[in-house]
Amino acid sequence: MVAQVDASNPTSKAVAPSLALQGTLQIVTGPDRAFSAGVIAHALRAAGQGVPVLVVQFLKGGIGQGPDSPMYLCQGLRWVRCNLQRCLDTPHLEIEEQKAMYELWKYTRRAVHSGRFGLAVLDELSLAIQFGLIPETEVVELLEQRPSYMDVILTGPEMPIALSAMADQVTELRKSAVQP
Repeated sequence: MVAQVDASNPTSKAVAPSLALQGTLQIVTGPDRAFSAGVIAHALRAAGQGVPVLVVQFLKGGIGQGPDSPMYLCQGLRWVRCNLQRCLDTPHLEIEEQKAMYELWKYTRRAVHSGRFGLAVLDELSLAIQFGLIPETEVVELLEQRPSYMDVILTGPEMPIALSAMADQVTELRKSAVQP
């Protein structure tokens, strides 16, 4: 899908061509938590073609991160992480960490509904759901109510069945044994 954005106006919304294709829902899953190079390459390529891209990493933290301090790559790629100093690997969070996760999820919902993005990458969303940090029902609702032109890529191991059933494409990354 191709959308046009007025780069001179930071509040402009993605404008889908009148005969635009319906946005797709893609899932990239695998046994590891590694962020797929193919997913980030897709996001960078889309941003380079003028599609506004949102990348949200739910379980990754970093100093000076969070919805109020997104990173920008290229002209049109906004990259947001949880406002934590550590990466999350357990469902047992301190109160401040729970608040940070809630704020990131709230930000993600607003950003998706805003219509500003043509592509949203929601990294490690399956683990955030598994850990009980984000309700699966809210994710399904968000995906059903997203702008019709928006492409979404979900990543993470063990994607919930309800999300896989909604997907237009599911890619499973596997480790293969090296053949001599």
